[in-house]
Amino acid sequence: MSSDYSLENLVIYQLSRELSRSAWNIYRIMDLDQKIIIGQQFVRATDSIGANIAEGYGRYHYLDKVKFYYNSRASLLESKHWMEVLNERDMASESEFRDYYNKINSLYIKLNAFIKFNLDKKSNSQ
Repeated sequence: MSSDYSLENLVIYQLSRELSRSAWNIYRIMDLDQKIIIGQQFVRATDSIGANIAEGYGRYHYLDKVKFYYNSRASLLESKHWMEVLNERDMASESEFRDYYNKINSLYIKLNAFIKFNLDKKSNSQ
């Protein structure tokens, strides 16, 4: 199922999957207490970014799509919070933190542009 308009070709979706891989690499080396206390929330928030992009992409109505993209943005900010906590508690290396933070910032900008694009598309169709 690969076409020019497929979900897999959407840059924001690709970036969200990169974030998920980064989060998992951090999570998998945590000890059990760390995984339970903070790791699971971190991974869930990060995975939710891409899941909401995918769900929104599959919706037909513009406003329905945008609602999921807003949810994705909220999950992005939550995952940024958890990464900052991980960094403060020395549970992520400085390079992991910088890499994740750079991806988050890039995705945030692109996701906002994508939301605006979809809202503009709705306005132009009326």
